[in-house]
Amino acid sequence: MNKLDTKIFVTLFFALFATVTGVGIVVPLLPVYAKELGAGGFFIGMIFGGFSLSRSIFLPVFGRLSDIHGRKPFLVAGLFFYFIISLFFILAHQVYTLIVIRLIQGIASAMIMPVAQAYVGEITPKGKEGMTMGIFNMSVFIGLSLGPLMGGVIRDHYGMDTAFGSMAAMALVAFFLSLCLLPPVSSEKIASLGRAPVRWGLLMADTTLVSMVLFRFLYTACIGAVWGFLPVHGSVEFGLSSSAIGLLVMMGVAISGLMHVPMGILSDRWSKKWMVLTGGVVVALSMGLMAKADGFNGLLAATLVFGIGGGISMPAVMGLAVVRGNRNNAMGTVMALITVGHSMGMLAGSLFAGIVMDLASLEVAFFLTGVSMAAGVIQFWAGTRGRTVE
Repeated sequence: MNKLDTKIFVTLFFALFATVTGVGIVVPLLPVYAKELGAGGFFIGMIFGGFSLSRSIFLPVFGRLSDIHGRKPFLVAGLFFYFIISLFFILAHQVYTLIVIRLIQGIASAMIMPVAQAYVGEITPKGKEGMTMGIFNMSVFIGLSLGPLMGGVIRDHYGMDTAFGSMAAMALVAFFLSLCLLPPVSSEKIASLGRAPVRWGLLMADTTLVSMVLFRFLYTACIGAVWGFLPVHGSVEFGLSSSAIGLLVMMGVAISGLMHVPMGILSDRWSKKWMVLTGGVVVALSMGLMAKADGFNGLLAATLVFGIGGGISMPAVMGLAVVRGNRNNAMGTVMALITVGHSMGMLAGSLFAGIVMDLASLEVAFFLTGVSMAAGVIQFWAGTRGRTVE
């Protein structure tokens, strides 16, 4: 990378780190907070999944618009709205209010993550897609690993409103970093291309891209089940404190984040496809371990294995996304589609786990999401079989 690209990369890295750390402080605490307000499994799923629902609707819109009009305006606007919306959590003391706020927050989020990933994808050197996206995604995983532990400690000592305020403060830091340090749109690669991105129909006919989106959807459904209901499971079944629950979530995310750079480098030298398949199998096995866990140690082992599976597969998935985005001159749209899979997976996983919890038990919910991940591995293998994907 040249000096300008390096500056862009570092700015986006720290902006995303600040945003995700703020989200990580609050999100693992929301299920327990909602349960204290009287929410059942379905409404906990809606609070957790409503964010993903609204984000999924607007992701293709903002991804496509950023391919046409540039990345910075959407990224800066999204971060500012994220800050404003975060403040409203302090005023929310009813289940329905939390659902509405999460829906609005999802719209702001649709301007941030895929646009930032598209920006990084455009400045990524050819042949280093896995490594570059692995390093960049460290910003997400470091933030998500520190955030839950910080959130648990903050809530135990200072209360939930302080946790919400911390999320707002981190979003404000990210806003100022992007506003002041990112160059104007005229300096972006998309401004120099002078042609429209590939049509939606051609993108959806790309079997490899569709298989990647489905894999991301099913992987993230497991995340939705874990993040949405591991706090409830640990609190209700085993009497774990907020700090202990934060530690569980942190360890799973941290191990995945630590693996992103070496696994990204490996995916550039070996096979991105087979790393996706290998990681998917490990994730499926981890959900079975979570279903059988009988206390803190069992849950910790399951979350660590879950993190290993994601650490193997996700750098390869994002590396493949950069390849498809460059080939189609539609980096923002491709990243938006991948993130749609992520968002819809969070929604489906949290709602599914909530319904199964109400009808049967969380152990059954964790097991069934593991089965769905195994199905995702099979469909990715079938969808990419005999095709050049890298």
